[in-house]
Amino acid sequence: MRLFVAPCGKLLGGLLLTVAINSYAGENQSCLDWLKTVAFAGHQTDYTGVFVYQYDNRVETSRITHLAEADSEYEKIESLDGPRREIVRHHGHVWSYNNHKMIQVDSHQGQGRFPSLLPDQLSRLGSNYQAKLEGTERVAGFESQVIVFQPKDNLRYTHKIWVHTDSGLLLKAAVINDKGHVVEQYAFTQLQIGGKIDRSWLNKTVPSTVEQAPSVGIHGQEFLETHSKINRSEAPSSGWVVDAIPVGFKKTLEILRPMRGKHAPVLQIVYSDGLSAISIFIEPDDGDEDDVDGLSSRGAVNLYHKVLNNHLVTIVGEVPPRTVMQVFDSVRFNSK
Repeated sequence: MRLFVAPCGKLLGGLLLTVAINSYAGENQSCLDWLKTVAFAGHQTDYTGVFVYQYDNRVETSRITHLAEADSEYEKIESLDGPRREIVRHHGHVWSYNNHKMIQVDSHQGQGRFPSLLPDQLSRLGSNYQAKLEGTERVAGFESQVIVFQPKDNLRYTHKIWVHTDSGLLLKAAVINDKGHVVEQYAFTQLQIGGKIDRSWLNKTVPSTVEQAPSVGIHGQEFLETHSKINRSEAPSSGWVVDAIPVGFKKTLEILRPMRGKHAPVLQIVYSDGLSAISIFIEPDDGDEDDVDGLSSRGAVNLYHKVLNNHLVTIVGEVPPRTVMQVFDSVRFNSK
């Protein structure tokens, strides 16, 4: 028995497609709304707790304390494993505990790190990832909304986050490869949101004598930071171009930056798709024996460097190895 003739079938199909599109658009917007809440909560919520960072069968543990004041915020991250490591962030400035003293480091260190998420990361997510709500789970004793960002190509990782349903604070974040394996993960194991939190360290945040020095990373952040110093200069017309950057990645920065062990500033070009970043470092080849060609990785970060036209080109990206190689193969100097 036929219930619909062809015209009605086409109409019904069109209506179902419209409903499906609207439903998807609604869910996608809901996910982005959650991220806006995460971005706000990461900066405006008082909290303290312990979180773990897991990568390459390794686990690192840290304590974080975040306090929001009337006109600024303070954040302190202390490593609980191995030698003492500490990073303090306040009002756009960052200090690191190094050699028994606090020294000022690159202000970009500490940005976009767990559990904070910067608002400017959200604008391009819809065009690069399919967002999906996946129910609720408990993390560190708190109810959380699970959200998955599935890439629209095989040149990116899948990102999965757990957001506290009450405060909007990010409780857990995982990066997953195309085989479904977790390559990197952050997660709170103990957390206090609000209430009485120790503030005695606030007056000790900014040292009376500020010394600028190369950054000392925590949780492998130095792998991406590449020991950058705080001084930079713009380099908008370097002549270097990348022809095969994945669709959706936009250039966010092109600078010359001094680096530890380098005789001259190194060019850095940064691309981002909203969740992941790719950096291209270019410097004259000095024949250093340590500059060995090859691919290496740490968690979700992959690095490849090789000499190209008398220059050492290094690609560092929070993307799969195939993407890093694709980017490297398309780097060239445009002499025009």
